[in-house]
Amino acid sequence: MRSHQLGQSGGPSRSTIRRSLQALVLLFAMVVGTLPFTGAAQAHGTIINPASRAYQCWKTWGNQHMNPAMQQQDPMCYQAFQSNPDTMWNWMSQLRDGLAGQFQARTPNGQLCSNGLSRNNSLNQLGAWKATTVSSNFTVQLYDQASHGADYFQVYVTKQGFNPATQQLGWGNLDLVATTGRYAPAQNISFNVSASGRSGNHILFVIWKASHMDQTYMWCSDIRIA
Repeated sequence: MRSHQLGQSGGPSRSTIRRSLQALVLLFAMVVGTLPFTGAAQAHGTIINPASRAYQCWKTWGNQHMNPAMQQQDPMCYQAFQSNPDTMWNWMSQLRDGLAGQFQARTPNGQLCSNGLSRNNSLNQLGAWKATTVSSNFTVQLYDQASHGADYFQVYVTKQGFNPATQQLGWGNLDLVATTGRYAPAQNISFNVSASGRSGNHILFVIWKASHMDQTYMWCSDIRIA
């Protein structure tokens, strides 16, 4: 009694074919949903040393982002992955267009580490972010896959006595320690920074004004000054 499943030609009925196609579409959607989204990230960059927060989480846990050990070993990355995994998959895409140099006026206190982007708000959360140990004089490295170049970088370090684990980062917590000149388009750019007079845990805050258009990137990197 299979006649209800066949069309007039003896093949599968339209309803059977429709159900099969629906099942295939659902399966495809489920598979795509488990893959990291990287399309938007391929055109931009970030500070890779000392690693920005999103990059550190991606580098450490990207290949094992479902590992339950992350919750105990790296709770800040764990909460970030729980909040929005795309923040880490797209570690190259923390940018805003059209700020026209009004970085402080258009980036509220407490939102600096996310560059004012609500989708990346997990990067503003307080806690024990993994820190890179540096000396008081160290080198900052940018990786820019698309080789945009830079009009300049502005580099800030938190004031001595600031506690990154318990205090929200605001502009008043930062000292401007370097403003660079222009950089020609390149995938790898580095510059030296002095954080003299500081020790212990701090936040390195970098603003990158890209050269190809009015596009501004901002990142927090957690550092421990030895």
